[in-house]
Amino acid sequence: MTTALITGANKGIGFEIARLLGERGITAVVGARDEERGRAAAAKLGQPFVRLDVTDVESVHAAAKCLEEEYGTLDILVNNAGITGGQQDPRPSATPADKMREVYETNVFGVVSVTNAMLPLLRRSPAGRIVNMSSELGSLSMAVDPESPFWPHTYLAYNSSKSALNMVTVAYAKELMDTPIKVNAANPGYCATDLNAHTGFRTAEQGAQIAVRLATLDADGPTGAYLQDDGPVSW
Repeated sequence: MTTALITGANKGIGFEIARLLGERGITAVVGARDEERGRAAAAKLGQPFVRLDVTDVESVHAAAKCLEEEYGTLDILVNNAGITGGQQDPRPSATPADKMREVYETNVFGVVSVTNAMLPLLRRSPAGRIVNMSSELGSLSMAVDPESPFWPHTYLAYNSSKSALNMVTVAYAKELMDTPIKVNAANPGYCATDLNAHTGFRTAEQGAQIAVRLATLDADGPTGAYLQDDGPVSW
């Protein structure tokens, strides 16, 4: 049996990742901080649920203990939970430091907390896979290119958190280079989800495709990469 954990899986892209993995016969554990919504999503998918608030270390370790007791191992970790911070004024000078901390707690520190807690279980897998849900807004190359469609978007907290997440991805990939575990960053594109008030032009299912592909890589697949549907994203 192949077992996956998807954080923030009660809705949006995370829900679709769990659904698509389930269609492949994978046990896709729905991780969510809201127990009622998480259980409802898991029931809809016919998958197990674990309460998991990525910003709460005790919750993270309790989830890892639960998975160990139930399955003994973990084959796939998708760090999908993320927030924008809900800031209306995109100017960096209008971004309070507290807003940065709030976004980083989920988008960066939460990923580190969950990854560290789940690594002992992933190491027991013959082919562990870690997928970090990033964004094209985290690309420094596109951010400094005046011809890029992302040039005008200066959301300091969210964009920089995804850039930081890309470095987190590379760091873990390098540490785990001599193991069967592969660690990659996925760019789902601009998908219509609650994160952006459903203004995206891609569906959540479309955004989930790259995560599923990276979660089920063969042994000769990449690690330490930043990828979208049509190939690499420029760092």
